[in-house]
Amino acid sequence: METHFESNPLIDRLPKHLKQFIKPQDYEDYTPINQAVWRYVMRKNVDYLSKVAHDSYLEGLQKTGLEIENIPNMYGMNRILKEIGWAAVAVDGFIPPNAFMEFQAYNVLVIASDIRQLEHIEYTPAPDIIHEGAGHAPIIANPEYAEYLRRFGEIGCKAISSSHDYEMYEAIRLLSILKEAEGTPENEIKAAEDQVEYLQNNMGELSEMARIRNLHWWTVEYGLIGTVDNPKIYGAGLLSSIGESAWCMTDNVEKLSYNISAADKSFDITKPQPQLYVTPDFAHLSSVLEEFANTMALRTGGLSSVKKIIDSKSLGTIELSTGLQISGVFTNVIEHDGEPVYVQTTGKTALSYREKELVGHGTEYHAEGFGSPIGMLKGINLTIEDMSPRDLRAYDIFEGEKVILEFEGDIIVSGIIVTGTRNLKGEILLIKLKDCTVTHKGNMLFQPEWGVYDMAIGKEVIAAFSGPADVNSFDMITHVPSSTTIKAKVSPQRQELEILYQSVRNIREGKTATTTLKEAFGAVAANHPNDWLLCIEIAELVYKQNDNEFLDKVINHLELIKVKRPEVVLLINNGLELIFEKDLV
Repeated sequence: METHFESNPLIDRLPKHLKQFIKPQDYEDYTPINQAVWRYVMRKNVDYLSKVAHDSYLEGLQKTGLEIENIPNMYGMNRILKEIGWAAVAVDGFIPPNAFMEFQAYNVLVIASDIRQLEHIEYTPAPDIIHEGAGHAPIIANPEYAEYLRRFGEIGCKAISSSHDYEMYEAIRLLSILKEAEGTPENEIKAAEDQVEYLQNNMGELSEMARIRNLHWWTVEYGLIGTVDNPKIYGAGLLSSIGESAWCMTDNVEKLSYNISAADKSFDITKPQPQLYVTPDFAHLSSVLEEFANTMALRTGGLSSVKKIIDSKSLGTIELSTGLQISGVFTNVIEHDGEPVYVQTTGKTALSYREKELVGHGTEYHAEGFGSPIGMLKGINLTIEDMSPRDLRAYDIFEGEKVILEFEGDIIVSGIIVTGTRNLKGEILLIKLKDCTVTHKGNMLFQPEWGVYDMAIGKEVIAAFSGPADVNSFDMITHVPSSTTIKAKVSPQRQELEILYQSVRNIREGKTATTTLKEAFGAVAANHPNDWLLCIEIAELVYKQNDNEFLDKVINHLELIKVKRPEVVLLINNGLELIFEKDLV
């Protein structure tokens, strides 16, 4: 999509496959009720979080240009975020985990620009601008934490997923949309919840992506910092939830010391967290991340890494000891003595070196897949990649020579060498052969009729990771969401309520209003008896005017709402606490 962002050049650096997720932030779509929801949450957060959040939070609110009174405009945010080396983009709800983390690797904060309904003001499972803007943005003003977030994205986007992971992503996305949408039938929500619960209980062995998402959840989203006995909040999910930020500080939530075991602790996005992890400092987060990265195929390589890529059934890359990178959908591996001796992709494949596609080895040339032996030649202690020109000549590995190369694991390559491809150090990456056959125990893997054969050179697989080595090798503009966020319904009653909210906002800001405060209160009490937030805003203004008689009427009406709607008692009390001295509430 073509979206123009003038305010931060970091966005221009994003690859096309990430830009497909970006949507414009239509600021005019935010209604007066939306603005009131933002203001309520931010006023409550700043009041409460000043006592329980990490010091970086309040400092970050100022540095990132977030206002209490107004939903942030991302164009304005970007001008300020540029000062700390970050940017922000708007997206539609949840995006795939790999993409989310890759944005972080580019120092770009992903912000779901929709905002929660008034009915979900304490917490919503759907990502929204309160969660992203008021939760994530302020804390990245801390340089140490910002580097952790960037590094997490850099490592996380390479994590290999399983087929179950994408099912889970789609199920959670749908559930979050249905729960946040106005008037969704309970049976639809229940069906979506059941599907998420079923998938959570049937994930099998957790993939790298599932495990690193767990680390992300217990740190970036729901992390505590300090000591187990006296923690502070830094996780965005807690910073943006006026309900859970208070709940998490009680003894009802178990506090655990953060370590790599958190990777195996799954979470339920629909419920308050029964336990949270406490890191002593931000440096410890980075230490655990690197410890986890050491377990990933990205660093371990070998047969297990190839099997992970095959099991993912998705585009991935393996890197050989020469630095040659093969990107495609891997479908088969032949193993011998616990090592891969032949790998095979199906469909479009690209060959790269140091994340740059080799000339002439893109997906058009390797459109039908790629297969190659890996490892040592049988009976020879010297690998091809380690051979000097004299060694290569001695073994007839030379242009124009017909060779029979027998690899360990009974892979035999026979053909006439046409040429080789070398890296800048002069090391051989590929050998091209004509009239070539490749067999494994008599089974044909390649035959002359298929054309020229390109044989990869590498004694071992040193890495495997999700996605292509060169992001330009593949057309990855393929994201078609299975679900889209549902906008609030517009009814005459809702429109009338929006006008009342706007009038009260105008009065607070000293602008021309269509009604007086008394008229607005009369209308909301008569026509919208369940609405509590506008009455809080009216009470705030009346209190400043010292009109005690009118104030008593508003408070008495709020007391009636509390009787009718027990679920909003705490919200009303919290709102009044922000207006009066707490001992008067």
